[in-house]
Amino acid sequence: MSLDTVVADIKAEAEDRAEEILEKAESEAEEIRSEAEADAEEIRAAAEREVEAEIEQEREQRLSSGKLEAKQERLEARRDVLSTVREEVEESIASLPEEKRKPLTKALLEDAVEEFEEADVYARPEDTELVEALLEDHEGFELAGETDCLGGVLLEGHDGRLRVDNTFDSVLETVWDDNLKALSDVLFEEQ
Repeated sequence: MSLDTVVADIKAEAEDRAEEILEKAESEAEEIRSEAEADAEEIRAAAEREVEAEIEQEREQRLSSGKLEAKQERLEARRDVLSTVREEVEESIASLPEEKRKPLTKALLEDAVEEFEEADVYARPEDTELVEALLEDHEGFELAGETDCLGGVLLEGHDGRLRVDNTFDSVLETVWDDNLKALSDVLFEEQ
């Protein structure tokens, strides 16, 4: 075999080997590129899902916050309405004419005197004459002063240990508390 033939065979074998290596490298490069593209697509899809989840969470938080704010505003408006109704009721009670005020005050006084043998009696300034007239039927009870109330009487034992609040205010407070739910149902149609 001649040297040229050996060189040609080695050269041909080297070219074949180089071509195999190049094809293998191109195949590996294509595989790496495909994997990288798949990884990039997966990363992009995960990022989109994360952004969508954050957007949904933000939307839910804003919606929840809006609902809470609206509920608080409704409750505040209801408190304002109830406060206005309470003020109007107090004004109506304070301005009761004497023909209605007298029997109510008498009933509250009669109920309170049962707790005492004798006591100091307090009434609103506008009712002092009425209460003094009612006290004429009760020995040991005398008008001792005035108290800030809508009407009725406040009795206190001479030793200061027992006190009975039979004012229109205390009666209103009890009635108000006992009927607040029903009143709210009527005012705000929650039946």
